[in-house]
Amino acid sequence: MAGLSGMEKFSHLEDKIYLTIEFAKKMREEKERVEREMTSLRHEVGSLLTEKSRLEEKVEDLLSERDAIQLKVEAMLDAITIIEPDAAEALRR
Repeated sequence: MAGLSGMEKFSHLEDKIYLTIEFAKKMREEKERVEREMTSLRHEVGSLLTEKSRLEEKVEDLLSERDAIQLKVEAMLDAITIIEPDAAEALRR
């Protein structure tokens, strides 16, 4: 830069300023895009957590129902073995 005139130095500085302004604009746009994406992802995570809770409740209900059915089936098998001793022998095998 030692051999440049005052106007050339000013022009060079002006170019750097405009490049810096463009870079700042791009960074601001990127920041806004990332913030929008983050907001969208937070909403999606919230929805997924709600769905997870709903599914966990459903699984608990189904497990409880399965246990109740298992107890009923065992009670019926016990009743059958009392009525029909041969059936008890078959169930043991």
